[in-house]
Amino acid sequence: MRALMIVSNHMEDVEALATRALLIRAGITVRTVTVTKTEEITTAFGLTFRPDGSLEDEDIRTFDAVIVPGGKYVQMIIDQDVMIQETVKAFDERKALVAAICAGPRFLGRAGILNERRFTAFPGSETDMPLGTYVPSSKVVTDGHVITARGAGAVYDFVHAIVSYLIDQKTADALLESIRY
Repeated sequence: MRALMIVSNHMEDVEALATRALLIRAGITVRTVTVTKTEEITTAFGLTFRPDGSLEDEDIRTFDAVIVPGGKYVQMIIDQDVMIQETVKAFDERKALVAAICAGPRFLGRAGILNERRFTAFPGSETDMPLGTYVPSSKVVTDGHVITARGAGAVYDFVHAIVSYLIDQKTADALLESIRY
């Protein structure tokens, strides 16, 4: 299994890096890509991070999932970037897994991916969603091939849902047991 994670300056550290680390522990290859024209990016909390590559250089058809972490980069970069919008919509159109956490679901909603779907998101960001059913009481919501999560506090549940979807529940449960969740 291969996942593509879209990262950029101001991404939320935990939502991106913990998700990446846990997915790798579960046996999923995660490739971090950016549209930023620099070799390094700086996370929301000041960590310098070197993505694996540029989104424009990837053959997205070779990935089973796309992951959109949260952070203020969602509004600053993702909402305006046509390449990211087209990439995520391409995953959605082929019914490949689309996963987003915190402010990431806001982007999915604005892109029309959450139309007629149940979702969760960071409280307050749901007001920007044109359609869909907001489920504020859930840490994670899986609706078909779309997984959304509420925020950094839901990372473990988010990863469990992704691993359950891409591999199986037994592997997801074993992952959480291995880290003493």
